[in-house]
Amino acid sequence: MKQNIDVFEYFNTILNSVKTGVLVTTKVGNKINCMTISWGQIGIEWNKLIFTIFIRKGRFTHDLLEKSGEFTINIPFDNEANEILKFCGTKSGKDIDKINELKLNIVEGDKIETPGIKELPLTLECKIIYKQIQDENMIMPEIKKRFYPNNVSSSYAGSNQDLHTMFYGEIIGAYIAK
Repeated sequence: MKQNIDVFEYFNTILNSVKTGVLVTTKVGNKINCMTISWGQIGIEWNKLIFTIFIRKGRFTHDLLEKSGEFTINIPFDNEANEILKFCGTKSGKDIDKINELKLNIVEGDKIETPGIKELPLTLECKIIYKQIQDENMIMPEIKKRFYPNNVSSSYAGSNQDLHTMFYGEIIGAYIAK
């Protein structure tokens, strides 16, 4: 069961949750993957409500986003999701089926193929309408040194040498899973 919502009424909840972590979920064929993110933006561009995510090029999620063209943002309402966020932020979907491992309950999408996650009930359904790789030459040196060290392999889960792709997702649906 779902309750459709007005995203504007939940702006503060969404922004505050991004600081501590939300899930970005992708689906290609039967493969569903969740990744914890804490870099994201919500706003209006081209007269559209947009959620922008920043995903490193070497991540499994990046590949799925390129193939699917859509994603959901799954936002918790309490601290009960902390273990889910920790797990999904340290394990790769290349190596493990996070949905089955964590016994997460998927919620079929209304407007896209990618589902929501019941345990993180506030869900934004997003279609990618623009993407762009960051321009390394435009990143300030102190930021580049901290977040993009050249001597750290792309396989490392934290800051590494991979730049981010900005994926602009038009929010075409929003609900709270019950």
